[in-house]
Amino acid sequence: MIRYQFFPKSIKINEQSQAIVECFLRVEEQIKSPNHTLSSNQVLDILRPYLLAVEMLVEAGKAREQKIPVPVLFGLNNKVDISFDADALSKDGKIVLEIEAGRAVDNYQFLKDIFQASMMVGVEYLIIAVRNDYRGRDDFAKIYKFLELLYINNRLILPLKGILLIGY
Repeated sequence: MIRYQFFPKSIKINEQSQAIVECFLRVEEQIKSPNHTLSSNQVLDILRPYLLAVEMLVEAGKAREQKIPVPVLFGLNNKVDISFDADALSKDGKIVLEIEAGRAVDNYQFLKDIFQASMMVGVEYLIIAVRNDYRGRDDFAKIYKFLELLYINNRLILPLKGILLIGY
């Protein structure tokens, strides 16, 4: 079952993010865990046509020209000095989508996603998609609790307008 929660909970999900949730709902039977143990790239491949239809730029592969670099710092003559790659990016550059599979919690990949999205120029929203079931563990629930604590505690203020967590 596709589950999702937007943080902070005091703000309603925006239309573009809701359209991305709808993409996940359309392919739910093909990607849902634990029925499928797909890699994040395989999930992205299944989602690609639907994400493209809602005006997202989507990584096409692992080759340099197939990636989606998002600027972080600019150097001499305003050339991009540092960038981070995104799985998908809205055409207006405000929403970054990262799809995780097994490493979401074990390697704290979701924290890296939050850090990188926070550094990306012009990015306002981060969407993190994770497995509901990974080796019998509920990754969605673990990250949900972390994000809830982050937003309730209010000791760390992110430069993002919000984070949408999707469990597949």
